[in-house]
Amino acid sequence: MSTLTRNDVTGRIMVALDYANAESAEGLLKQLEGIPCYVKVGMQLFYAAGPTFVASLKDRGYKVFLDVKMHDIPNTVKGGAESVTRLGVDVFNVHAAGGKYMMEAALEGVDKGLALGAARPIVIGVTQLTSTSQQVLNDEIGLAGTTEQAVIRYARLAHAAGLNGVVASPLEVTAIKAACGDGFVTVTPGIRPAGADIGDQSRIMTPAEAFAQGTDYVVIGRPITGAADPRAAIEAIIDSIV
Repeated sequence: MSTLTRNDVTGRIMVALDYANAESAEGLLKQLEGIPCYVKVGMQLFYAAGPTFVASLKDRGYKVFLDVKMHDIPNTVKGGAESVTRLGVDVFNVHAAGGKYMMEAALEGVDKGLALGAARPIVIGVTQLTSTSQQVLNDEIGLAGTTEQAVIRYARLAHAAGLNGVVASPLEVTAIKAACGDGFVTVTPGIRPAGADIGDQSRIMTPAEAFAQGTDYVVIGRPITGAADPRAAIEAIIDSIV
């Protein structure tokens, strides 16, 4: 990471706007104004504020990761991918558990929705949520083997389908890169600065540790959004990396 500039690092941090409404999200954005990070819009905010809010973020120059984790029959996911591509999002995700044909359908939707001259969004597959423990994987989801084995299986499937990368915990980044190549993008939630509350996450690393593993992007929510001074919190995280 020492060869990266401060802006390089900042541009690889995705701040999770995990808020119930646009007004609350705008409060954070005001505090982070001028910091060129990504913003991640998840289900709660998207369902509350809708495509108009995402379009407003793009109009203001933000890079947007739309985190709605599409998982449905291939034709429905194709339509969803077409719609979010028309919104101009920079990254969006689908569940790799939906299968190869579903992921391929998402890419067909991107092709259909992409405007002439527009940048193609990065499409990533969700492998296993970072809240998924070994016990949950085996006893509740019903998949045998280790969490890492399940993640790598889904990563290979996403790669075969033509996706750009996957969402996975930072613990699996090295294995994913080995299996799918260094150019296969990894987006890693489960990021907690040293001393932070781990909350409902099971497989975590600090931001510096995650980048040392070779991840491309880190997703950070509560350690920034829940801080008394969010701007100071993200600045401290950047300082811990560069």
